Amino acid sequence: MPKNLKRRYGTGKLHFTTFSCFRRWPFLRTVRARNAFLVVLNEVRGRYRFVIVGYVVMPEHVHLLIGESKKANPSVVVQVLKQRVSRRLRARSRGKSSAGQLSLWKDAAEHRSFWQRRFYDFNVWSRKKRIEKLNYMHMNPVKRGLVTDAKLWAWSSFRFYQYGEEGLCTPDGLKD
Repeated sequence: MPKNLKRRYGTGKLHFTTFSCFRRWPFLRTVRARNAFLVVLNEVRGRYRFVIVGYVVMPEHVHLLIGESKKANPSVVVQVLKQRVSRRLRARSRGKSSAGQLSLWKDAAEHRSFWQRRFYDFNVWSRKKRIEKLNYMHMNPVKRGLVTDAKLWAWSSFRFYQYGEEGLCTPDGLKD
């Protein structure tokens, strides 16, 4: 572990995590890939029993605002999530792909990596900081120019908070 990286687990507080695809390649650029990510996230939540307060799935990275699991620390949860997503998407990619996708997966296969090794973890200690992180996540697709309004990005928790909509992975909500 790097010298200055300190993860604080066991506090019962939320964790704002960020992790990226290998070399920030857009492995999550398709609707199918982002949907698969959310299905796997929901499965991992069921297995490890942690709270999902918010999320956004971008083409090359993910932000999660999650609680601590009773079964494992957030490092284990993120590791399992990343492994399951990469296995599911790589298994599907071997089936049918376009020429453009084949070249992207060929590059990834050379390195045998789907995700960057590390992930960023920020402890969220206050309600104000939770709201700040949720707003940051929800505005990320707009800031990046993927959509003109946060409500148009289906792979975030925005529509749950704004309209009460449930999706492939419905958040547990903002916990006080």
